[in-house]
Amino acid sequence: QVQLVESGGGLVQAGGSLRLSCAASGGTFSSFNNYGVGWFRQAAGKEREFVAAISGSGVITRYADSVKGRFTISRDNAKNTVYLQMNRLKPEDTAVYYCAANPRVVPTQGDGHDYWGQGTLVTVSS
Repeated sequence: QVQLVESGGGLVQAGGSLRLSCAASGGTFSSFNNYGVGWFRQAAGKEREFVAAISGSGVITRYADSVKGRFTISRDNAKNTVYLQMNRLKPEDTAVYYCAANPRVVPTQGDGHDYWGQGTLVTVSS
């Protein structure tokens, strides 16, 4: 059974930083570097939205306008892990953050991906 497991969420004050991790394991997840990985978030009462994504090789990255210049996505294929470094956090960044993996595209849309994690909660206090 393939699993994506997010970690690193928590409570932080506005202006602070967090680093989220998305670790892949198990099943027939044969080659992590074949999978683009995206981060999405869903705030209470709102629809899930795209945050950032990275290609399998790490060469291509994409960001939502709302996080450009503050968030950085990266990956370590040797560890089957994708990271989301979040700096200068704002209260409006509060949400459950999910990662998703897709071997066909760099995941910038909110559906159609092969694997999803269970989510990690990020709360930014003002």
